[in-house]
Amino acid sequence: MTKKEFVDGIALRGEMTKKEAEKLVNLFLETVSNNLEQGNTVGFVGWGKWEVMKRAAREVRNPQTGKKMKVKAKKVVKFRVGKVLEEKIAK
Repeated sequence: MTKKEFVDGIALRGEMTKKEAEKLVNLFLETVSNNLEQGNTVGFVGWGKWEVMKRAAREVRNPQTGKKMKVKAKKVVKFRVGKVLEEKIAK
């Protein structure tokens, strides 16, 4: 699903214009992004949560050449699915 399809679905189900739906989606994404940038966790009970994790520096191997390379430590965003959503998907 693309962002446009998502906005169209919100507009249809929320009985609002596409402009209103796009504004709502953009506000949601901006709020999540801003909180993650600050290192906060964003969660919805039963649905899931996004959190910033630190990935340690490590050594990897290029599968084509076999050459070892070093990957620097970095922060990554991880999503953990909630129980209610997980059960819905499993059905």
